[in-house]
Amino acid sequence: MATTTIRVDSETHARLRRLSEASGASLMDTVRSAADALWREQLAQKVQEEMSGLRGDPEAWRSYLADAEATAVSDGIA
Repeated sequence: MATTTIRVDSETHARLRRLSEASGASLMDTVRSAADALWREQLAQKVQEEMSGLRGDPEAWRSYLADAEATAVSDGIA
C-alpha cells in the first residue's frame, strides 16, 4: 500500500495518538477509521437531507414509497 504524509496540528496529532494507543491500532489505522467515520457521517447527512426533501413534496414522497414497495424483497418472515 502506498503511503503519503499529511499535516495536522499538534493537538490533532496528540488526539489521534491517544485514540490509537487506547484501541491498540496503528496511527495509520486510526486515521483511516476516522476518515471512514467522517465519510459515513457525511453520507448519512446527505441521505437525511434528500429524504427530508422528498417528504416535503407529497407527490415525490408517494412516488418514492410506491417505488420502494414495488422493489421490496420479502425477508421470508411472516
